[in-house]
Amino acid sequence: MKFCTYTLIDNSPDPISGVQLTTYERFQHVVRQAQWAEELGFDGYGVGERHAQRFISSSPPVVLSYLAAVTSRIRLLTTVTVLSLLDPVRVAEDYATLDQLSGGRLDIIIGKGNDPDQNALFGYDLDGQWDRNREKYELLRRLLRETGVSWSGAYRPELVDATTQPRPFRPSGIPLWHGSASSEESTELAARFGDPLFSANGFHPLAKYAGLIRHYRERWEAYGHDPADAVVGAGFNGLYVRKSSQDALEGYRPIFDAFMDSPGARHNQLPFKTLEEFLEQGSVLVGSPEQVIDKFGRYQEAFGHDLSGVSLEVPGLPEAENRASVETFVTDVMPVLRSSYPSRVWT
Repeated sequence: MKFCTYTLIDNSPDPISGVQLTTYERFQHVVRQAQWAEELGFDGYGVGERHAQRFISSSPPVVLSYLAAVTSRIRLLTTVTVLSLLDPVRVAEDYATLDQLSGGRLDIIIGKGNDPDQNALFGYDLDGQWDRNREKYELLRRLLRETGVSWSGAYRPELVDATTQPRPFRPSGIPLWHGSASSEESTELAARFGDPLFSANGFHPLAKYAGLIRHYRERWEAYGHDPADAVVGAGFNGLYVRKSSQDALEGYRPIFDAFMDSPGARHNQLPFKTLEEFLEQGSVLVGSPEQVIDKFGRYQEAFGHDLSGVSLEVPGLPEAENRASVETFVTDVMPVLRSSYPSRVWT
C-alpha cells in the first residue's frame, strides 16, 4: 500500500479554539506539513483546488512548485484540479512546468468540482459541467502526450498544430487520475481512457463509494482493458489514533461535534447522527492501532485500492496531540498495511 496526504488549505478559524491563522501563516503551515510528510515516509502530498469561501488553494501549481523546491522525494498531487473551470492549454503549461521543476514527481487528479460559488466566479452555472469536464479532459490528455495538436470543441477556440511548452518531464506525459465522489460520469471517463481512479470516500458510507468503484471496474473491462491493470486510490475522512480505543473515542468526540457543525458537513448532508454511527459507517480512521488496521482491511476488501489518502491534520485537535496521533499511525499502522497490501503505484 502507498500512502499520500493532502489539503484543501481551508483557512477557517479553529472550530474549537476559534484561533485563525493569517494567510501567510497558513501557507507556511502547509510547507512544514509537506516536509513533515516526507520525513514520516509518506509517498505523496496533494493540494486541492478551490476558488471560493474559506479556501486559499486557488493556485495549486504555485503551491506545489514551492513544495517541490523544499522536498526531494515525495510525489506531488493535485487533489483535485477543477478542470471543468479551466483552460486545458493553461493547465498543460502550468503543470508541465511544475513537472519539470520537480523532476517528474507530479500526478494530476482531475475533477469537475461541485461548488456553485466557484462555478459562478468563472462565469459558469452547474448545467453542463460534466460535458465541460469531459471535453477539457480529452484536450488536456492530448496536449500532455502529443505535439502538433489540432482540435475543436464547444468550450474554447479551436487549436491548429498546437504544441504547449514546456513538455512534461517524461515522454509518456504526466499521470492523469480521475477524482470520484458522487457520479458514474467520472468512473465512466476514467474507465474509457484506461486511467486510474481516486475515490473521495469522504462523507458517506462505504457502500456508496464501493458501488462507484465497482462501476469503474465493470466499465474498464467493457472497454477491453485488462482487469488486472485497473488502479484505484481512496481517501479517508479523518485520522485519530491512540494506544487505547477508549481514549481515541473520547478524544475524538468534541472533534466530531465541531465537524458536524461545519459548512462541509452541512453541504454534503452527512447521514450520521452520532459519533458511534460515524465511526461504524464512515471512513474516518479513529481508534487503537488494531482497530484502525481492521477497519482499513474492510475498505481494502471492498475497494481493492493501491493508494490511500489520509489527512495529517484534524481541525480542532491541538497540534501536539495531532502529531502524536499521526506518528502512532506511521509507526504502528502503516508498516502493517504496507506489508499486507502490495501496491502497483509509483514503483
